[in-house]
Amino acid sequence: MPVTVIVGAQWGDEGKGRVVDYFAAQAAIVARFNGGDNAGHTVIAEGHKLALHLVPSGILYPHVTCLIGAGTVVNPLTLLREIQTLRDIGVDVSPAHLKLSAAAHLVLPTHRVLDGAADMKRGYEAIGTTKRGIGPAYADKMARVGLRAGQMRDPNHFAEAVGTLVDAHNERLVNLYGLPAQSTDQIVAQLHQAAVELAPYLVDGTALVGRALAEGKLVIGEGAQGTLLDINLGTYPFVTSSSPVSGGLLTGLGVGPKEVTRVVGIAKAYTTRVGAGPFPTELTDVLGERIREAGHEYGTTTGRPRRCGWLDAVLLRYAAQVNGLTDIALSKLDILSGLPSLRIAVAYDLDGERIEHFPAEWGAEAVSRCRPIYEELPSWEEDISGVRRREDLPAAAQAYVARIEELVGVPITFISVGPEREAMIVP
Repeated sequence: MPVTVIVGAQWGDEGKGRVVDYFAAQAAIVARFNGGDNAGHTVIAEGHKLALHLVPSGILYPHVTCLIGAGTVVNPLTLLREIQTLRDIGVDVSPAHLKLSAAAHLVLPTHRVLDGAADMKRGYEAIGTTKRGIGPAYADKMARVGLRAGQMRDPNHFAEAVGTLVDAHNERLVNLYGLPAQSTDQIVAQLHQAAVELAPYLVDGTALVGRALAEGKLVIGEGAQGTLLDINLGTYPFVTSSSPVSGGLLTGLGVGPKEVTRVVGIAKAYTTRVGAGPFPTELTDVLGERIREAGHEYGTTTGRPRRCGWLDAVLLRYAAQVNGLTDIALSKLDILSGLPSLRIAVAYDLDGERIEHFPAEWGAEAVSRCRPIYEELPSWEEDISGVRRREDLPAAAQAYVARIEELVGVPITFISVGPEREAMIVP
């Protein structure tokens, strides 16, 4: 079987975990291909609300092999805490079920301190990172001084390498930021123990995925964050440090493009964003607050309130193009019930010119000058949380979904109408 890729089609937090969970029922492997514990996927099942940051969303299925791929950056201490949390509620997180690519890079405690220090130094130009050390870890990876998970196979040699890198980080903390040095001995001891515990999880991820594909098994690629946070294609510099788009899967897992035949983009029925950066359809009024509270729009990882706004079809067309979306999963349609009316941004006014393409390559400053050109649609009053067929939605809700399909040019095949695992309209 080919690879199905699940990506965020907005600025992250779209509800990817739910869709990955759905596909995982038929999959052999579910693999994360980018990002670190700055991402948070929420899955509600079997009486538990699971906020997963590193472990792939397929972990609830005993038959699925979950892989944290080469394109990720992994905080070993966070991963161990997440493993323990899952183990405590009876989920199998043994090395037979969960695997870590030897090529994944590691996030150290000093990466986290450097992350916070760098964002603080930017002052009013702060990006608003999660301060989880993701950017500095990817920077060390690109500078070819980072540590890879495979080094944990030999905990003693790994501990020596940790000490060397922590010392280098401390020089920057002291000399560049004027902060106290972190305890090298303490960090080395913590990560030496983490290496002992995580060594059994290490695998050659590319070989694992390759074998599954050769045997005709389904592989699900799980992206973190969203398209507009891509380091190359997003609203730079207000972006993440990896590639959340479908192309990131190719290098993040080590598969060729011919293996990918389905790319599902997850989009909310409205738009949200966490942190700084341009947001053309943002609502800063009572209506935006109403959507935030109804949708419980607070970050899974940071708890920060999400900025909320109308659906942006310009943004979604861009996401469809750069990801090669085959279909869209629309989440949180139920949150729009009861609003006076609905709006969709169909184009932008940029410096007096109407444009219909998202100007990401011109950077955040250009996007911040975009003014949305809206189309207004009727809303609906009915509670749709119990609907399981598209044709049973209120007429206005059906029209809203159909208009998104027309504007974006991609079919909507999944619609979530509530937070529960089963509250979904599926093909």
